[in-house]
Formats: sequence, structure tokens, C-alpha cells
Amino acid sequence: MTAYLMVYFKDNTHGLYMALSKDGHCFTDVNNENPIIAGDTIAEQKGIRDPYITRGPDGLFYLALTDLHIYGMKAGYRNTEWERDGKQYGWGNNRGLVLMKSRDLIHWTHQVLRIDQAFPELIDIGCAWAPELIYDEKLQKMMIYFTMRFGNGNNKLYYAYMNKDFTGMETKPQLLFQYPKDVSFIDGDITKVNGKYHLFYVSHDGGSGIKQAVSNTINTGYRYDDKWYDPEPGACEAPTVYKLIGQNKWILVYDIFGINPHNFGFSETTDFKSFKDLGHFNEGVMKSTNFSSPKHGAVIQVTRKEAQHLADNWKLELKF
Repeated sequence: MTAYLMVYFKDNTHGLYMALSKDGHCFTDVNNENPIIAGDTIAEQKGIRDPYITRGPDGLFYLALTDLHIYGMKAGYRNTEWERDGKQYGWGNNRGLVLMKSRDLIHWTHQVLRIDQAFPELIDIGCAWAPELIYDEKLQKMMIYFTMRFGNGNNKLYYAYMNKDFTGMETKPQLLFQYPKDVSFIDGDITKVNGKYHLFYVSHDGGSGIKQAVSNTINTGYRYDDKWYDPEPGACEAPTVYKLIGQNKWILVYDIFGINPHNFGFSETTDFKSFKDLGHFNEGVMKSTNFSSPKHGAVIQVTRKEAQHLADNWKLELKF
């Protein structure tokens, strides 16, 4: 692994974007800040949000995204603000996720997973947001985890196991983490380090910021920690973690939607206890060379060949 790939989206297009980096600090959008895949070509609601990418043990790339267009009525995709009544089901109130798979980061299969249809007992869910993926080495299955609520209640984090073809869930979603208070919490991100699973998530307990819970197992036993792990005075969401190649350092990324224009914030850690504030894109060591105001990002390591192939495909003059 010699390079980094970031996926993100933008509110104005509800499409999928990709950016490449040689060092994990300076990122360049592969398509000059244009979507590489339009949301209306893959999503039931004609828009995607919250992309997450991972590499499976089979070497394939897996993407999971929220099937939701928050401006669907304005864009002419529906006649109502949301698919269902906002008072009964709340903001957004989607029911679908988009699942994608690729061998080369260029050609992708896609499948819409409607959770209410897969599990009729979940017909009254209020949302299915921000899916992420992690491979369960013990069960040898891909685990998906995401934000879900019932009706217009509090949002919580749930998990399920995917089928072999990555087209649906084999198990019914179960609660991933029990928050000690009756508040909403969203946007989970799990990183395994030295046998422990670090779950970063967004707590709406007196604000909107990043907290961490740690467990010895992948989907149970997460211990609540009341510490806030982002340094931001503004509201944050969408935490995700990636490791710097060849270094005992990880970078925690978060979407600072409480500032205008919104931006990504970054913190660096070696022990997941203390974090060094790296600032925002283009205000410190972190750079976005040809794009601005990304939303809800995720980063993976890629090989030199994979990075160059992706850059060449989009005619990006970047040599790895």
C-alpha cells in the first residue's frame, strides 16, 4: 500500500466523489470536483449520501451508501418533502441503502437494499443512514452497521451480517451499542487495533460531537466513555479513521457541519487516547487541492497500481 483513496459526497449533487493522496495529508479529486457516479443512476431516491468504502478479504472493494435525496422535491424526484410523513417518521425518513462492489474502483455493480422489505417487521423504521462495513474474521462474514430509528424516535446504531453476494442481509439488524441515556446517536465507525475495536460515533447528548466506545468483540460489549474526542466548538458528524502507511499513527476525520462553509476536521493519534488537532482542510497540514466543502468522507489505503489506474481513468495528472 502506497497511496490513499477518499470517498465523499456533496449536498448539491447527491453524487459519489473520489480523491487520491500520496501521503495521507494532501488529497486531489480524481474528476476535478465532479461526481464519478451520479446518485440518480444508482439510488431509489435518486441521490446518495454518506459513502463508505472498504477492501474485503477477497481483494474486492465494497461501498455502502445511504439511499436518500434531501432535496428530492426541489429536484423534481417526488411531490413531497420526504417519502413519508415528516411528523410520523422524522427528517429524511428513508428506508434504503445502496450496496456496491468493484474489482478495479472504476466498474461497479450496485444493489438497493430496502430494509423494510427485507424485514417486514421493520416496516416502521424512520431511517437507514450512514452504513459502514467491517469484516468479521471470526465468522468470516462482512458486517454492516448503520443508523436506524423507529418512527420519529431516537436514532441508534444497529448491525447485521451480509450475504456472500453482498446483495442483502442474512441477519436482522440488532442494536450495536447501548448508550446510557435516552438520546440520539448516529454515524458509527469501527477500527480494529491491537485486538480491540474502537467505535467512534456522533452523540447528540448536549450537542453534536464525536465520542468513542471500545470493546474486545466486534459487535458487543462497547464501553461508554463520556469524553468528547473532537476539538471543535462547531457541530460535528461522520467520524472515520484511517492508518498512515508505515507509521504507528491514525487519523480521525470528522465532518464539521456546524461551520459555514462546512469542512472536514482531522485529529492524529498513536494510542486512541490522546489526539493531536491537525485542523481543517487547507488550514494546516491537511490539504484538498481541487475541491472544497466535502461531506461524510471515508479513506482506505490502495496500491500504487490501483491509484495510478484510477488517476489515469479520470485523466488526472498525478503520478504514484
